[in-house]
Amino acid sequence: EIGNFILESPYVEDRTQRGDMEVVETTSLLNRADTDSHLRKKKERRCTRCITTALVIIIMIVVVVTIFRCNTQLPPTTNVIFPSNFIWGAATSSYQIEGGKTDGGRGPSIWDTFCLESEENCNGDLGDITDDHYHRWREDVQLMKALGLKAYRFSISWSRILPTGMVNFKTGDDDTNIEGVNYEGVEFYSRLIDELLKSNIIPFVTLYHWDLPQGLQDKYGGWEDRAIIPDFENYARVCFHFFGDRVKHWITINEGWTIAIHGYEEASNAPGLLGKDVGGTGDPYLVGHHLLLAHAAAVKVFRNESYANDGKSVIGISNSGDFRFPLHAESLDDQEAATRAIEFQLGWMTDPLYLGDYPKSMRRILGDRLPTFSSDEINSITGSKPDFLGLNHYSSALASTPTQPPQWGGYWADQLVTLSNDLSWKKTAMGWNIAPEGAKGILLWIAQRYNNPDVYVTENGVAVHDTSSEQAIHDSERIDYLEGYVKGFGEAMTEGVNLKGYFAWSLFDNFEWQYGISKRFGIVYVNYTTLERTPKDSAEWYRAIIDSNGGKLFSSP
Repeated sequence: EIGNFILESPYVEDRTQRGDMEVVETTSLLNRADTDSHLRKKKERRCTRCITTALVIIIMIVVVVTIFRCNTQLPPTTNVIFPSNFIWGAATSSYQIEGGKTDGGRGPSIWDTFCLESEENCNGDLGDITDDHYHRWREDVQLMKALGLKAYRFSISWSRILPTGMVNFKTGDDDTNIEGVNYEGVEFYSRLIDELLKSNIIPFVTLYHWDLPQGLQDKYGGWEDRAIIPDFENYARVCFHFFGDRVKHWITINEGWTIAIHGYEEASNAPGLLGKDVGGTGDPYLVGHHLLLAHAAAVKVFRNESYANDGKSVIGISNSGDFRFPLHAESLDDQEAATRAIEFQLGWMTDPLYLGDYPKSMRRILGDRLPTFSSDEINSITGSKPDFLGLNHYSSALASTPTQPPQWGGYWADQLVTLSNDLSWKKTAMGWNIAPEGAKGILLWIAQRYNNPDVYVTENGVAVHDTSSEQAIHDSERIDYLEGYVKGFGEAMTEGVNLKGYFAWSLFDNFEWQYGISKRFGIVYVNYTTLERTPKDSAEWYRAIIDSNGGKLFSSP
């Protein structure tokens, strides 16, 4: 041991490098050993104190960092994000859930015709029954109440109220025997509205959600003819007259962009026309023009004929709004491409109402292919500025400037934009990108462009990959989607966006247009054989969100 100590002690000269270790007297070694033992113990005590001090410092650092993280990284409380009057709801549309194709005097719509024309049009399915809401509306309202919905957005079937689509009615006329009005249809919606109010659920009513009366398509080609404008005005007047005493939230038209592009450009939706620039006869830009003028005509009736005089009734429009990120954030060309892509969708149907004309990018690219507003029409359009903007948002994409001229014509080439996907984004069963960050992005875009209007998210939801009823009911994929998007909308509110409410799409699994019943968007599962309704896990999740006014989204684990 002494030998080992000698070799390790710094107080004994090390001569091993010279290879001539000398013998040292034993007494001297012991003296040195005593001295060095004392020094070593003193050093060990000093090291122990150092270690103790270091541990105390580490503990203090951990405590400080923990406190800092708690104070800076946890999101604000939900009461800051979602005010107490925030409206939580769910949405549907008439053709997608009602059924009752010929019941109660309903006339045919273009979707009845479209689905019958070819099995390829609607996946071989028909909307004759769907969820049979026409007969089960009272049961469905009780389900809404059990889920805690504060509001329910639904649409009125134009051909259920006016089977031919036409009526001659002026405010103040005798309403007991109006030629063209189907009073059984009026009574159906009247009972539904009463039951909603009885259950403390606010009705948000959409006048037009794609199911045009077939009679108007046959008579003059539907939305491609200006004759649709006075007919829509008269239809709106009938709805305001019969339901306006109880309905205080109105939406004129749902997704004009989808009507024009899918119905009159791509032929994937009724009435199934290809656009002129892709070998067909449809004119999507003219259709969009007439939709905006029809909106303006309905708003004029609403505001000028005393339907808004109670100070509580409001009217808006619901527009499609996907978000576009620049493919390369630092590229000015890609930034412009992203803006242009949003302008060709959301801006097309929104700019005229808030800014007085179509986006400049559309004017520049389309030239005389894009209709112009007369001076009277400009006054009508700007005078129909919505009380709120409804936003239907589902997805996002990356946008860049094309490197080569397009090899085809039509709307998608007109934008001069190449769309692509972030490889990290997951896909829905519809093939749409799941990008919750776009929820915040599109609301900020709206706020900046239109001077921060009141906004309701009137649709947001997802069709997920389910292969069985069990998987469809236990829909964790949908919960993840909804949670991410609602958080994104909430984050936009923290930056000042005037978001007033959120409607999940959809309340029920339903008839998903060209996909028939093959795609399920509902938070309530519908067995299409028995028509039994079963709340999915997402419905229970949403009920908890409503109960906490969004607090569950932002609470710590």
